[in-house]
Amino acid sequence: MKKKTILLTGATGFLGSYLLESFISLNFNVIILKRSNSSTIRINHLLNNVIYYNVDLLSSLDDVFVQNKIDIIIHTACSYGRSNESLKEIINTNLIFGINLMELGIKFKVQTFINTGSLLPRNVNSYSLSKAQLTDWLKINSSKIQVINLKIEHMYGPKDDNKKFLPWLINEMRSGTENINLTSGIQKRDFIYVDDVVAAYNLMINNCEKLENWNEFDIGTNSFVNVKDFVIQIAKEIENSNNTKIIPRLKFGVINYREGDIMIPQLDNSKLLNLGWVPKTSLKEGIEKVLKHNT
Repeated sequence: MKKKTILLTGATGFLGSYLLESFISLNFNVIILKRSNSSTIRINHLLNNVIYYNVDLLSSLDDVFVQNKIDIIIHTACSYGRSNESLKEIINTNLIFGINLMELGIKFKVQTFINTGSLLPRNVNSYSLSKAQLTDWLKINSSKIQVINLKIEHMYGPKDDNKKFLPWLINEMRSGTENINLTSGIQKRDFIYVDDVVAAYNLMINNCEKLENWNEFDIGTNSFVNVKDFVIQIAKEIENSNNTKIIPRLKFGVINYREGDIMIPQLDNSKLLNLGWVPKTSLKEGIEKVLKHNT
């Protein structure tokens, strides 16, 4: 049986680096697209096992498809807009780049486009709107290329970006910050460990022949926890291991909720469960793994 060739975007990022490691271990041929100035610290040990292109140095993205017979595009590259990116940069990354990949996938007869979507309502911010617009275009064109749109709940794990909530929180707790200012924390989140997300992507690769031309799956555990309870759980774990007091430093209710903040996410993982996916990492286990890595 011929090995599948996967074109992966966002491989230097959090989720992408875990996917890359998994795809190599499963013996797929992997091609990655990255920027020449992207930090490869998460994947340096893997670069000898892949073909990679610096997209900003290519004369044409077509070259990647001319030089390689690609079976599946897996698109995880995105811009959250957390680093003062302009609106144009966010749209180029989240919408235009994805459309270019889709059109090339159609032109070069790629079988499947697996997109990393968002469970956020479309009009929350520029990130959610640009992600939703790409999903619209993928759906419209799904008669020409199979599309699997994966919408991920609150993913976490070791090696995440320090600007994300959990790494930021752990750093604040361990650094001795006197007051850790937070919202009231009554909003609920479904925290899902990155390995369980990777397992869902692998399930899609293994089942794409059985799926329809347009498919959408929510990836989450369907177990919701208040953010306040989540924060206190982490604080207790660190207190127990470091013999230090953290909970009195947690100042809930000091920060207002962001405009459009979701109190209870809308999630239905039944389609994913029906394919045989089961989340394996409990929240307690996941937190322990993150804390162990971040020591």
